[in-house]
Amino acid sequence: MRVRSGRPSADADPRASARPGGVKRHFVRLAALTLLLAVAAPGAQAPLGGPDSAAPESDQEIRAQLTPRHYTTLSSKMAARIDRITTRVGERFKKGDLLVAFDCAPQKAQLAHAHAVLTQAEKTFVINQRLMQLKSTGQLELDIAAAEVEKAKADRAAADAAVAKCTIIAPFEGITVEQKAGEFQYTNAGQPLLDILDDQSFEVELIAPSRWLAWLKPGMPFKVDIHETEKTYSAQVMRLSGRVDPVSQTIKVIGEITQTAPELMAGMSGRVVITPPNGH
Repeated sequence: MRVRSGRPSADADPRASARPGGVKRHFVRLAALTLLLAVAAPGAQAPLGGPDSAAPESDQEIRAQLTPRHYTTLSSKMAARIDRITTRVGERFKKGDLLVAFDCAPQKAQLAHAHAVLTQAEKTFVINQRLMQLKSTGQLELDIAAAEVEKAKADRAAADAAVAKCTIIAPFEGITVEQKAGEFQYTNAGQPLLDILDDQSFEVELIAPSRWLAWLKPGMPFKVDIHETEKTYSAQVMRLSGRVDPVSQTIKVIGEITQTAPELMAGMSGRVVITPPNGH
């Protein structure tokens, strides 16, 4: 009987890993072991960009916009032809300056007529008073003359009001930003003519998180970095909106630039930096 000599298997032979088939089996086992460890411990390593690796966002830096404290659209108060416009886009004016004048010949004629009627009524009343003293007229005639005086005064006041509509006076000092009508153009009552604003006093409007209400109060100072000028300006909180937006949980905040800055213009935007008090 032939006895087969025992030979160690390829798996037990340490040199088997050097053979091509052994090397392949070795790497297959390694890959399976790595996959098993990854499945067994999925949270062993947080992915890049996850919550643990994200840098905390600053709650004290938000965007803001400059708005003029006084801004309005001047409209025609009557149906008439524009006689002249004394301001153009980009030109400054003072409070009380004449901005627009209308052709008001009929209104001025009516005012002159009202003055004449009032003068006549007053003289008639004076004569009736003298006649009353001489007992040449009765009390009824004197009362009628007095009523005519009051009527004439009312007509004159109406004529004065009509003539007052013939001009538009600047309600505040500022600058013209848009002209919507031209000279010699016929306008209707209520038609927009000029857009004007006060360019010397600006407010800062921003939308802040409602949780800031715990420490954000009127009078609190803050800084504004304006993009267009690349400068930082001092400001302070003036007032808070009376309502919190329930969807976004934000509140509107209005501040004021507290330093002289002639280079600022309405519509500029920037970044507001507010330092909360200690403990917030």
